[in-house]
Amino acid sequence: MDTLLKRSVLWYGGVGLLGGRVLRNLALPPSYFRLVIQEIETMGVRSLGVALTAAVFTGMVFALQMAVNMARFGAENYVGPVAALAILRELGPVLTAILVGGKVASGITAELGSMKVTEQIDALRVLGVNYIKRLIVPRLLAALVVFPLLTVLADVVGVLGGLLIMVMERGADMYAYWNTTTYWVVPRDFLTGIIKSAFFGVVVTLIGCYNGLSTEGGTEGLGRATTATVVHVTMGVIVSDFFLTKLLLIVFW
Repeated sequence: MDTLLKRSVLWYGGVGLLGGRVLRNLALPPSYFRLVIQEIETMGVRSLGVALTAAVFTGMVFALQMAVNMARFGAENYVGPVAALAILRELGPVLTAILVGGKVASGITAELGSMKVTEQIDALRVLGVNYIKRLIVPRLLAALVVFPLLTVLADVVGVLGGLLIMVMERGADMYAYWNTTTYWVVPRDFLTGIIKSAFFGVVVTLIGCYNGLSTEGGTEGLGRATTATVVHVTMGVIVSDFFLTKLLLIVFW
């Protein structure tokens, strides 16, 4: 038990220290703008299909479940606002962060871990290259762009998926559904999810980078680190979502 607690404290402390080092290196030259663009393409464009597919089916199944259950109380007219609020505040940013984040972070861990076990990172240090600025900062900046954009697309697709299933499956009036939704959903509901997604992007990237840089034990250790990254990302997103929700409720409500 003491060993597990010690390892947990060391891991969280290591991620926090890595975050501090990244902050110190953000403003240092060079900018590596080209690498940021490459990471945006790797993280965002290649993950677009996963994020949108999950969003549309989540929106449809959530609206379907809500319609069946709220019809028992005569409140089927409020399926639109409830589904939209759930997607904008929680489902959109959280599902996007878990699905895309698991994919992105495991790829980062595999890439940096292979560089660590083959001593490429040590070679960068010998050459005088700031490996934090070169390997981590571009990924973090790309995540700050990619995750909010993917969340916006997931929100739109998820809400439209709910609208589609209500119109086609439940025979709802499209204009009434949309008017009710836009009446109850306000900009701060949308902004809440975007703020969460930006924070999730930072968390996901730091976890992937830290696990990659701390990889030990050759290819076997690299496999363990990549698997652990998926678990850490999922837990990190879920746990941080609670505290972010509490904080944003205090700020906006």
